[in-house]
Amino acid sequence: MDSELYDKEIEFIFNRFPSFQRDGGNAYKPGLENMRKIVAQLGNPQERFASVHIAGTNGKGSTSHMIAAALSALDKKVGLYTSPHLTDFRERMKISSPEGRFIMPSKEFVYSFLTRNKSLFLDVDASFFEITTAMAFYWFAQEGVDIAVVECGLGGRLDATNIVTPVLSIITNIGMDHCEYLGDTPEKIAAEKCGIIKHGVPVVVGEKSGVASVFTEKARLMCSPLFFAEEQNAELFVDLEKMDLKGEYQKQNVRCVGAALKLLLDNMAVSVQAMSRLYRNVYNTAWLTSLRGRWMTLSEIPHVICDTGHNAHAFRILGEEMQRAVLQNSPFTGKPYGRGVAFFGVVADKDLEAIMHLLPAGYYYCFVNAKGKRALPAAILQEKMAGHGFKGMILGEGGVYESLVLFFEGRMVRPDDFIFIGGSSYVVAEALPFFEGKKNFFAE
Repeated sequence: MDSELYDKEIEFIFNRFPSFQRDGGNAYKPGLENMRKIVAQLGNPQERFASVHIAGTNGKGSTSHMIAAALSALDKKVGLYTSPHLTDFRERMKISSPEGRFIMPSKEFVYSFLTRNKSLFLDVDASFFEITTAMAFYWFAQEGVDIAVVECGLGGRLDATNIVTPVLSIITNIGMDHCEYLGDTPEKIAAEKCGIIKHGVPVVVGEKSGVASVFTEKARLMCSPLFFAEEQNAELFVDLEKMDLKGEYQKQNVRCVGAALKLLLDNMAVSVQAMSRLYRNVYNTAWLTSLRGRWMTLSEIPHVICDTGHNAHAFRILGEEMQRAVLQNSPFTGKPYGRGVAFFGVVADKDLEAIMHLLPAGYYYCFVNAKGKRALPAAILQEKMAGHGFKGMILGEGGVYESLVLFFEGRMVRPDDFIFIGGSSYVVAEALPFFEGKKNFFAE
């Protein structure tokens, strides 16, 4: 594949078709009319494989990856569609391989799909998310997947993925996020997420989130069996220390995964050997699917963690974990940490006030703004957080990567630091390339 031609085509779709990841609300196109037009021209590929459809405020990425990893242990060819991506937009779509690990589509496939269907996308004025969703479904059908795990982008009812009729619907939880699009109360947001519930299709809810009545009523109207994970006694995987997906919030995700797999496996004849593989796959989800950014260790000395949590609902757990982590001894040196440092940035449409109240005040903050139109400028972030007593500084004007270079290569870092990088998936996306090959920075 000619890399110059490929890069040119990718640049074209990023610039021509609006992306919520980059452009925010300007890219949000609620409704399914566009998607139905697109997939009709592609032969309705979403009808050629079974699917599990997952919505929710937080945890749907980890949940999707765990379920896909588990199903791939059962001699199933499994597709996986998630968003957003971190460093390569092909990360959004993967298929399990005979060797066990999930693989992305080739650049040749992507280039061919985009060039063949460009006029269609222009005719319907498609969004970037609609294009990538259609691409994933077409690739899954072409490759003959048995079942695909499909994560909603935003909301549920009007999300581009909601053209699938799944064998199981999952709603992980409800929190206050994207309120300008989904509603300003938990009940309104839950109603939007419940839009993925299809007639007669079972639905698992990971957490009641104080809106159980919304789920119950929607399931009743759709004649869909409803299962609350916390009532299912389906804790299949309880030893979080063995999992390569880290973070306290995985406790809730694992409970949801357990309830979902219990339903999916009820109709299958699964051998003891297959169940053993299933457990092993869930424990090795990150390695099998290449999922990154979930309480992920980027460096051991100094100890650097990144996480893609990006709203108050996520930081209810993340903030406590940040505080707890810095008070413990380093697992790599066995010694206490000297200080906690956070490279922190958010997008402008997040409820910063709600997030700030959940962050540990004892950390020293390096305020950063990730690339893209949605980022809250670091200077504004610093001003707002300083007003609430948070201490910190801005390093450079070039974004996350430059601040990391100045901090690490300028030797401002200390070997006994505990460093958290997060606040936005965009911050994590810029940090990942910096740490490639820098697992033990001070050992080099």
